[in-house]
Amino acid sequence: MVVEVESFYGVYMLYCINPKFQGRIYIGFTVNPERRIGQHNAGRHRGGAKRTSGRGPWEMVLIIHGFPSDIAALRFEWAWQHPHSSRRLSHVSRRSRKESSLQFHWRVVSNMLQTAPWNRLPLTARWLKQEYRMDFEPSLQPPLHIPVAFGSVRAKKKVALQSAGEEEQETSRCFLCRGLVELSEKLSCFHSSCRMNSHVICLAKHFLKSEPSHLLPVEGQCPACHHSVLWGNLIRHKHGCFRDLEEFTLSASQSHWTDELQT
Repeated sequence: MVVEVESFYGVYMLYCINPKFQGRIYIGFTVNPERRIGQHNAGRHRGGAKRTSGRGPWEMVLIIHGFPSDIAALRFEWAWQHPHSSRRLSHVSRRSRKESSLQFHWRVVSNMLQTAPWNRLPLTARWLKQEYRMDFEPSLQPPLHIPVAFGSVRAKKKVALQSAGEEEQETSRCFLCRGLVELSEKLSCFHSSCRMNSHVICLAKHFLKSEPSHLLPVEGQCPACHHSVLWGNLIRHKHGCFRDLEEFTLSASQSHWTDELQT
């Protein structure tokens, strides 16, 4: 099953299967995973990167997605590529002789998912190729709101509203401030018995009342049905990938309020 996600920003890991270069790793950013792997394997003249051109074929084995903007994803990409230059990853030791490049890059990203500010983002770690899957070390388990998923993912195009009448239908009242909230800035409770809608910023402030020093919430109580909900699940529900994660639990620059996060 291919999961479709709206507003997709992801940072991926490529693994080279060319016998001459086998085992090499490449870290990159994309808004369209399917198109990006094709570009890498087609070569630099077709949009691939200089470091991957002529060295394929490559497989996209892992992708971290759920970033709120391309800026946030690009900062994550840079830190994953340069862990020893990032002040947030000074605790990560260099690659040992016994580690493969794949193992080292997995260890780096495992540490990143435990490190601020990334440990508060509604991210998903998705293995695209089961044969490369690795488990988190006991001491490097990610926060509970960052799930591990498996299988392909596709960037879903947003469907533009056709008329003012349709736009009016997509507008509702914010449960917290009572102002009008449009589809693009709306979060909804995913519990079937709850019809709560709110502005993203209003609900974030509501959740952060107990953590005023933070920028992003992790968990909170729905102001309507009073169920405890993870912020990440609200975001995934908005972008269309919440059902996919429920199953696995059981077995161009945009301005965004989290763009102030630094690497």
